[in-house]
Amino acid sequence: MFRKHRLLSALRAGVVWMVDSPRRSFIVLFLLSFAIRVNQLNQIPSSYLIPTANRELGAIAISLMQTGQFANPYRIPTGPTAHLPPIYPFIVSVIYRWFGLTPAAGYGSLLFIAVTVSVLYSILPWFAQQLGLSRQAGFVGGLAGAFLVEWHGHGEYLTGIVLGLLLIAFLARWTKNRVSWRGSLLLGLAMGAAFHLQPALLPVMLGCMAFELWWSRSQRKRTFLGVTTLGIVLACVPWAWRNYTTFNAIFFIRSNMGLELRMGNHGGAAATIEAMDAQAHRQYLHPAALSTEASILRDMGEIEYMRQAGQEALDWIRTHPGDFLWLTVQRIADLWLGLLHKPLAASGVLALTILAFWGMWQTFPSLTIPQRAALIIPLATYPVIYYVVAYMPRYRVPIDWILFILAGAAVRRWIGRK
Repeated sequence: MFRKHRLLSALRAGVVWMVDSPRRSFIVLFLLSFAIRVNQLNQIPSSYLIPTANRELGAIAISLMQTGQFANPYRIPTGPTAHLPPIYPFIVSVIYRWFGLTPAAGYGSLLFIAVTVSVLYSILPWFAQQLGLSRQAGFVGGLAGAFLVEWHGHGEYLTGIVLGLLLIAFLARWTKNRVSWRGSLLLGLAMGAAFHLQPALLPVMLGCMAFELWWSRSQRKRTFLGVTTLGIVLACVPWAWRNYTTFNAIFFIRSNMGLELRMGNHGGAAATIEAMDAQAHRQYLHPAALSTEASILRDMGEIEYMRQAGQEALDWIRTHPGDFLWLTVQRIADLWLGLLHKPLAASGVLALTILAFWGMWQTFPSLTIPQRAALIIPLATYPVIYYVVAYMPRYRVPIDWILFILAGAAVRRWIGRK
C-alpha cells in the first residue's frame, strides 16, 4: 500500500511538472506521438506506399495532380465530381506533385497524418484549459492519444484541430463579451472554410450558433451572429459556384449523401462498412467498387445518380422501418461502444467512452453553462449523420479528443485522491 501511494504521488508530481511549462508539455507530447508513428511507418514496405486510384481520395488527388481537375473518383473515369469535400484532396495532390506517384509520396502523405495527429494530441492541455478543464487532464488525454496509433487518412485529425479552435472561439464569445464585427466575420469565414474540410461540422456549428442566440441577451450580439452567417456564406460561395456551373445543381459541399444513405440502408445491409466488406459478396452498390455502377453514374450524371440512390434508400426505409431502426441502434452502439462484431477491438473504445462520461459526471458541476455547452454540443451533434449511414471507425476521430480530455480529467482526479 505504501509503495502504491508513492507511485501515485510520483505520477501526480510528474504530471504537474510536465504541464507547468506549456512549451514542455507540447514538445514532449508531440515528439512522443510523432516518434511512435514514424517507427511504425518505417515498418511498412515501400511497395504499399505507391499512390493509387483505388480509393476516392487517391483518385481525386491523382486527377488534380495530372490534369488539375477535381474529378474521376470512381472505378472508371466519370468526369468532374463533388464526392469529397475539396480541402484534403488538394493537400494530398500537392504532396503527389512534389514526390510523384512514388513511395516517397506515400511516405509524405502518412507523415502529414503523423504531424497533424501529433499536433492535435500535443495541444490537448491547452484545449482542456480553455474549455474549463485542467491542463493536467489534457496532458493525460494527450498521452493516451499519443499511444493510440491509427492511420486515418481523410483529414480527421486536422478536422479535430479545427473543431477545437472553433469551439474555443465560440466560448470566448459567450464568456468574454469581446464580440466585434471583424471577429464575427472572421469566425464565419473560418467556419465556412472548415465545412470544405468536413461538412459534418455543420450541425456542430449550428448548435453553437443556436446556443449563442439563447445565451445572449443583447440584440447587438445577435446582429454580430448575422455577420458570422454572412462570413459562412462568403466562404462557401466559390465552391458552391463551381458545383452549380459544373452540375447545374445546388447542394452543400458534397454530392454523395444519397449514395451513403443507400449503402447503409438496403436489403442485406450491415451497420458498418467493415462488416459488409467482410461478407463473401458485397451487399452495397458503389461506383468506386463496381465498374457497372460507375458506368451507370457516368451515363446518368453524378447528381442524378446520387438523387436516385437517395430515393432508393428512403423508399427502403419507409417500407422497412423496423430494420432501419435496428441498424440505427447498432450504429449508435458501434460509434460509442466500439464495433459490435469485433468485441476485443471494441474494448478500447468502450473504455474511453466510459472514462469520458465518468469525467464528465465529475467535472461538469464545476463548469459554467457555456463551458458545458462547448463540450456537449459537438458530442451530441457531430455523430448524428453517422447514425443513419454505414459506419466506419474513422468517423468518430474528430471528436475523440474531447473524450480524451474528459477521460484525462477522470484519471487525474482518481490519481489526485489516492
